[in-house]
Amino acid sequence: MPENPDAPQVPQATPESRKRFMISVVWIIPILAAVVAVGIAVERFLSEGPTITIVFNTAEGIEAGKTVVKYKDVNIGHVTQVQLSEDYSEVVVTAQIDKSAEGLLVEDAKFWVVQPRISLSGISGIGTLLSGNYIGFEAGKSSSPSNHFEGLEVPPVVTQSEPGKQFNLKAPALGSLGIGSPVYYRLLNVGRVIAYDLVPDGSSVDIKVFVQAPYDRYVTEQTRFWQTSGIDVSLSANGLSLKTQSILSMLIGGIAFETPPFAGDDRPAAAHTVFTLYNDKAVAMAEEDGIAVRYALYFDESIRGLAVGAPVTLHGFPIGEVTNLALEYSKNTMNAHPRVDIVLYPKRFLNPGVHAGVIDRNACDAFLRHLIDHGLRAQLRSGNILLGQLFVSLSYFPKANPVTIEWKEASPRLPVVQSGLVDFEEKINSILTKMEKVPFAAIGEELKTTLTTLNQALLDIRRAVGRLDQEVLPEAGKTMEDLRRAIAATENVLKSGERNLIGRDAPAQQELREALQEIARAARAVSTFTEYLEQNPGALLRGKTQENAP
Repeated sequence: MPENPDAPQVPQATPESRKRFMISVVWIIPILAAVVAVGIAVERFLSEGPTITIVFNTAEGIEAGKTVVKYKDVNIGHVTQVQLSEDYSEVVVTAQIDKSAEGLLVEDAKFWVVQPRISLSGISGIGTLLSGNYIGFEAGKSSSPSNHFEGLEVPPVVTQSEPGKQFNLKAPALGSLGIGSPVYYRLLNVGRVIAYDLVPDGSSVDIKVFVQAPYDRYVTEQTRFWQTSGIDVSLSANGLSLKTQSILSMLIGGIAFETPPFAGDDRPAAAHTVFTLYNDKAVAMAEEDGIAVRYALYFDESIRGLAVGAPVTLHGFPIGEVTNLALEYSKNTMNAHPRVDIVLYPKRFLNPGVHAGVIDRNACDAFLRHLIDHGLRAQLRSGNILLGQLFVSLSYFPKANPVTIEWKEASPRLPVVQSGLVDFEEKINSILTKMEKVPFAAIGEELKTTLTTLNQALLDIRRAVGRLDQEVLPEAGKTMEDLRRAIAATENVLKSGERNLIGRDAPAQQELREALQEIARAARAVSTFTEYLEQNPGALLRGKTQENAP
């Protein structure tokens, strides 16, 4: 195209090559720092565990940034925030849990505040006096994860990691048991009470106990549990009974268990097996009595001292017990008679080997009919004289009159005889009546007069004996001394006379010798008598007795 000289001139663009963007060295360090920070943030985000909330009634000892969460004494998290709930009724604790413990946060996990506590099971949390309170944790068994939990006000009595088994006990009342009360096996503390509550209908108490391993294998399906709470003191026809398990059970109560020797099955019981909790060992360990047959007894005497539960014995062996006491009025005589209802357990006195067939009511009636025909009667007897407790004894009275019994009644009336206590009371009353007629006052006066007279006579005898010692015996002693001197002089004369008479007059000499012998015998007799009086001065008054004769 030809150029137009009249057209305006347009500048022409000159193409140039593009220049590269260059970063200054000054920006390298900030960029590297930013990259590191981002990496740390990402790493922390990836390694940081979940955040959970725990609701407590109070936040005693819990502080944000200080209180830690422990599992098996290992820190697995820490508290980041403590605040009130929206309605201000509870405390919401926010805690950061480590990533390594994330798998433990399931629905049935448990949290509680660990602090010093004193309970029936002992003292716990002493270490927190120095380190401060912390939140304890127990893993659950659920497979559903959760980030919100209800905290426990008290620590669990048994952790799921502790080996052993839990069992349920049914009791009519709780007694003195409580959380932490000990469980004994042969006086060894092998477990504790972990929970209790009323059954839905309120008729009994459900008690949960935990038995530690390896002692849990001694709990079989035939095991019996009974209370050992406090001191068991009972007064009955069997006397005074005092039972206790240990000092600890006396203070806080307790439970004991044992398997009866007659139990055949010794397989360990499964966890959560339900057992009956008895009041005492005697009832718990008693062999089952089978059927109970009811009878009635009518007495014409006082039954004071007889109580429900008193034994019924046959030859001293308990075969039943008293179940009820009442007064029954007769329409014909309009008089009241004590009625005693009893139950007998045929299993205790009927031997299957002797009484062939089934042990039932008919077998029991037939056995009693045979015994009653041979004189069996019911009688009240004293089981404890000091306490006045009575029991019913079935004994033989061969001279008892025959009786007719209506065995078809619901509670057949068994024959009775009067107890020996009535005869004993009548004899005591008769003796007391006779003693009241004795004039004890007059007899006392006469006895007093007699004793006065006797005392005066003894004083007179004492004075007479004193005079004999002071007056008679000294004179008799002097006389004997003079007599001895005379005899000695006579013997000297005789000796000189014998020398002069020898060979002169033999008959005269013989007569003189005989006379001297008589004098010597007389002197000896007087000497003996005097010595006797010295030893027995009272002989002058009462005479010479045969045994005191010299």
